[in-house]
Amino acid sequence: MTTSTSSTTQIEQPPPPPPPPPPDPQRTAEARAAFTAHLTSIGNSHISSLEARVSDIHANSTAISKQEDDVAKQTTKLAAQAKKHQKVADDAAGKLKELGDIQNWAEVLERDLLVLEETVRMGEAGEEGWRTEGEEEGEGEGGEAGKGKTGGQYREANALEGRAS
Repeated sequence: MTTSTSSTTQIEQPPPPPPPPPPDPQRTAEARAAFTAHLTSIGNSHISSLEARVSDIHANSTAISKQEDDVAKQTTKLAAQAKKHQKVADDAAGKLKELGDIQNWAEVLERDLLVLEETVRMGEAGEEGWRTEGEEEGEGEGGEAGKGKTGGQYREANALEGRAS
């Protein structure tokens, strides 16, 4: 061998590996069976967890459907109860309105009775401008014509006096 001075140095490469021995059919079949068994085992472990989840989902779906039916029934009952409560509230509001009307009517009657009471009092006292039983129509105590009770007022005052005694 001659030595040369060159800028490139050659690196020696190792020899290529020897070719693999020819495959043994029995060993290949055993490896294949082991690999298949391992894959089946992994698949089965995943499948069993998935099957449990699917079973839970179906059970929950059934429970949810039942709950939906119960909620629908309760909603119907609640709507009917709400209608009953609304009817009671409307009736109560109507009765309160009637009570208000009765109170208003009582106040009107009270005012009218006070006016009648004052009329009777004035008639009994014989105040100026009011005619008593002994006076003629058209003349009051002051002698002025046109002042005094009309015939209807006179009869009303007399009727009230009769009730009061």
